[in-house]
Amino acid sequence: MGNGVREGPVEFQRDVEPVTARIPAEDNQEKKKVLNSLMSGALAGAVAKTAVAPLDRTKIMFQGDSSGLCPQLFLEAYRLIYHTYLNEGFWSLWRGNSATMVRVIPYAAIQFCAHEEYKQILGNYYGFQGKALTPFPRFIAGSLAGTTAAMLTYPLDMVRARMAVTPKEMYSSIVHVFIRISREEGLKTLYRGFTPTILGVIPYAGLSFFTYETLKKVHAGKAGK
Repeated sequence: MGNGVREGPVEFQRDVEPVTARIPAEDNQEKKKVLNSLMSGALAGAVAKTAVAPLDRTKIMFQGDSSGLCPQLFLEAYRLIYHTYLNEGFWSLWRGNSATMVRVIPYAAIQFCAHEEYKQILGNYYGFQGKALTPFPRFIAGSLAGTTAAMLTYPLDMVRARMAVTPKEMYSSIVHVFIRISREEGLKTLYRGFTPTILGVIPYAGLSFFTYETLKKVHAGKAGK
């Protein structure tokens, strides 16, 4: 009997060690998944927006032109880009891109990360754990991800737009824009126009991620995965 009492705890320790060892590993895996989503989204958004920055700047210059739309729009856009290159230099085509990155990087990172989280939540709710979502939850996950990202980064977008249409002398930096708007116009100004923006984001983000997930599912099916 003495030996039985002494050996009991030893056997119990061996039984529970494998169970407790799995919990930190699962937590680390989940943290890595979230971090990967954040980094991938941020990098994808930065690369995509930087690539089209000259076109984006040209669009803003056209929007500020009071002469109206030109019948030969694409030709005029090319001429404007070339004229800017000749008179202001190659890197001037990316002027203001740093302010854009301040908004795009967190927006894309939050959107991609939120999309993965919403997919998991909706999958658990509808009973699709480990499986692809059906079309409607797929659309909802994308819409919620876009809405979440827009809500958290909308002030940055407002500041970017303000810097793009005002002279350099008015604002020395992004922080300066925030300070002046908060003092002179109030914090509510940072969310001016938020409602129509969200009304556009909901279908746009929903359809974007819906298309992405659908094409991914089709490709996986053809690849036999």
